[in-house]
Amino acid sequence: QVQLVESGGGLVQAGGSLRLSCAASGLTFRQYNMGWFRQAPGKEREFVGAISWMSTTQYADSVNGRFTISRDNAKNLVYLQMNSLKPEDTAVYYCAASSGYYGPKDSYDYWGQGTQVIVPS
Repeated sequence: QVQLVESGGGLVQAGGSLRLSCAASGLTFRQYNMGWFRQAPGKEREFVGAISWMSTTQYADSVNGRFTISRDNAKNLVYLQMNSLKPEDTAVYYCAASSGYYGPKDSYDYWGQGTQVIVPS
């Protein structure tokens, strides 16, 4: 059974940093592309970024240059390092996994339950 568990969310002041982690189990992690998405209150879920099984990365324009995705295949972990956080980054952040898809659409096979990030204005 595939399981994705996000952690590391919390409250951080604007301009601060936070690192989210996503622990994967039940799959051959090194073969999977991993995505990060977020959903703010009253808004649709949106793409944040993704890392391929080869460790190439792509980001949404809104976070490019502030957020960095990395992975540790030995530990089955994917990270989302968030710097220079803004109030508009407030959302529930989700990680997702796909063996075939790598991109900004929500065409991933598996999803975590999410972790809340709050950046007060």
